Amino acid sequence: MTGTPGFTGRTLAVRCPAWDAAGTSAGWASDPERGPRARAFEPVVRAMQEFCPQVEVLRPGLAASEARGPARYFGGEAVLADKVAKAVARLGFACGIGVADGLFTALVAAQDSLAGGQGGRPGFPGAGPGPLGAGPGPLGTCSVIVPPGQAPAFLAPRPVAILGEPELAELLARLGVGTVGDLAALPAAEVEARFGLAGLRAHRLARGLDPRPLTPRPPAADLSVQAEFDPPAEQAEQVIFAAKSLASRMHARLAANGLACVRVRVEVILADGREVTRLWRHDGLLTDLAVADRVRWQLDGWLSGSRATGGPGGGPGGDGEAALGGVTLLRLVPGQLARERGRQLGLWGDEVVNGRVARAALRLQAMLGHGAVLRPVLIGGRGPADRVMLVPFGDEPEPAPPADRPWPGQIPPPAPATVYPEPRPARVTGRSGVLVTVTGRGQVSAEPAMLSVEGGPSRAITAWTGPWPVTERWWDPARACRKARFQLVTVDGDAWLAVVQDGRWLIEARYD
Repeated sequence: MTGTPGFTGRTLAVRCPAWDAAGTSAGWASDPERGPRARAFEPVVRAMQEFCPQVEVLRPGLAASEARGPARYFGGEAVLADKVAKAVARLGFACGIGVADGLFTALVAAQDSLAGGQGGRPGFPGAGPGPLGAGPGPLGTCSVIVPPGQAPAFLAPRPVAILGEPELAELLARLGVGTVGDLAALPAAEVEARFGLAGLRAHRLARGLDPRPLTPRPPAADLSVQAEFDPPAEQAEQVIFAAKSLASRMHARLAANGLACVRVRVEVILADGREVTRLWRHDGLLTDLAVADRVRWQLDGWLSGSRATGGPGGGPGGDGEAALGGVTLLRLVPGQLARERGRQLGLWGDEVVNGRVARAALRLQAMLGHGAVLRPVLIGGRGPADRVMLVPFGDEPEPAPPADRPWPGQIPPPAPATVYPEPRPARVTGRSGVLVTVTGRGQVSAEPAMLSVEGGPSRAITAWTGPWPVTERWWDPARACRKARFQLVTVDGDAWLAVVQDGRWLIEARYD
């Protein structure tokens, strides 16, 4: 790859702390102000487009562009970074700029530049401040440029926590793999075998590569979709409504080719010939609603920019809708294609989720926020609460322990129907009335005979099985725990999943 969109070549990244309040893509997804933030970030994107024709918005406060072509045109990467920095500074905003091989390294360099170019490795050759001087430039703006081929060395001394996998970073540190360079030195096959998809992704980032391999060549079929408006659409809502339908058609074409995308280019052509184009990225699945939201933000941002600069329909008292001038064409072009990893299954059975459920979930997300509608994903674990991960509807789940691996101490099927968010206190006694305990070797002190839940009346236990002893995180004294689970059936026909831990009995779930 030599700088094609997808940012595996030379990449320029801009980070503006004024908007990047959420801190992460997941934080932005749950931010109720993400729409206003995206629209307010539009002037910075337009300033970048003066020098970089294809700007990709990752989230408000973060944007990137392919750097090789613009750098050649303007006379070098340092000159390009200087021009972008000064253009953003003229808007009254501070920003950090990084140029490096690949998007991840460029973003790290941009973060370093906010600290005056010192970053995680002072004195790294070629990674110091750019042409704005030895310290921050206007409004604290600065640039860090990592020479070609030096991304692994630039990342090497940094802690593995920067790779975005907190639990993996904690485990690696305990195993003596404390820096990005230590991780990059390990064989990729062994990292994947030991740490799964999360480890493989982190290993690729540590080597300065894209976190997921892109498709080797573009598909033969044209996957873009478009809608023409005759007469031209004067209202933004008309265009946004059409965007939802177009997004559905685009996803169908991708699925037919076994592909998925995390980026889309939105092209809007106006009746007077002007074109409003923007690249948008999403860490998970770009749902129909997500695409429509980005079309809305793009139009709103362009309208606000027209009013601010006195363009058509702009100026005080200008009519925002009239500023559209009539939309004649809307086109969606998927980008950064990857192999499809599967779509969400239906709520009942194995069929793909039907349109009515999807539309209802998207409407709720529009009203309550992206993180307000969750769906369960089965993962690996021993207890019933450990085996379910909730992810926002439409997003791909993060790499998680696989459910089909052996889990010593896991309870046998069937799974309980009701899992309590907070385990309910209980008391299990033997025939003598003494509390039943379990030794470190899994020996039961007495046969369970009576069960009381939350201080209620005692009920006779007619059948029981267990224990299933579990010792978890023994290597971490602060988080280590030992417990043993039992399945109990009481005289009234109820069945329970009980656990004894630190001498206390709790009810985790109930079988219906």
